[in-house]
Amino acid sequence: MPKTLTMPPPSDRPVVLLTGFGPFPTVGANATSILVPRIAEAARRAVPGIVVSHHVLPTEWETSLALLEELTRRLRPALALHFGVSGRANGFEIETRGRNRCSLSEDAAGRLPAAEHVSAHGPEFLPATLPAAHIVTRLRRRGLPARISRDAGGYLCNALLYRSLEIAQVHGAPGRSGFVHLPANLVNERRPAYEPRTGTRLSWDDVVEGSVEILAAALGRPVPAIAGTRPGSPRPGTGVNTRATTIRA
Repeated sequence: MPKTLTMPPPSDRPVVLLTGFGPFPTVGANATSILVPRIAEAARRAVPGIVVSHHVLPTEWETSLALLEELTRRLRPALALHFGVSGRANGFEIETRGRNRCSLSEDAAGRLPAAEHVSAHGPEFLPATLPAAHIVTRLRRRGLPARISRDAGGYLCNALLYRSLEIAQVHGAPGRSGFVHLPANLVNERRPAYEPRTGTRLSWDDVVEGSVEILAAALGRPVPAIAGTRPGSPRPGTGVNTRATTIRA
C-alpha cells in the first residue's frame, strides 16, 4: 500500500471520489489511469460547488480494496464513481450491481484473491446506487453509446464495486456508489499517453464528456457545459452493439 494518500482539504462542499485502475496481466496500459485525472479536471470546471478527489488504484486484490476503504472513510464522498475497462464494452457500460464473488485470476502482483467471496458474510448481490437508466438516457442524448449492465465480471472491477457498496452500507453513508466500464481498446499500447487505438467508437474527449455527464446526473445536476462539446449534438454510429466477450478489469 502506498505510504500516503493525497486528500483534499476539509470542505463543506460535496466530495466526489473518482477511481481508475493501473495495468494488469491482460491489459498493459489501462485507459482509466490516463483518463480519470482528465475527468477529474473537467469535472472541477464543469460542475460547480464540488470537491473532486481522484486516485488510480493498483490492480491488486488486497491493496485496492484496502485503499478504497481508507479513501471512503476519510472522504465520506457524496459520490464514489469507479472506472475500469472491459473487452466487451463498445461504449459506456453502467453497472447496476456488484456480485459477492472473486474469480481465481492473478492480479498485477501475480497474486490470487484470498477467498472466493469479496465479503465473508455479505449477500450474493448488492445493487449499485447510481440512477443507471437516467444516466444512459443523458449519455445517449449527447450522442454517446451507453448501455446498462448487470454483470461487472469477477475480477477487480466487480470486487471494488461490491466493496464500495458494502462500505457505504456499513457506514450508513448517504452518498451514491457505482461503476462504469469503458472499452479496453481505448489505449494504443505503443503510445499509451498520446492516443487511443484507431477504430474506437469513443475518443478520449468523448470519455471525458460522458463521464462528467455521469457525475452530474448522479449528483442530480443539470447537463453541464463542457469545453469543446455541444450537449445533445449527434455523433455518427453511436448505436450500441452488445455482442462481445469478456476481459474485464
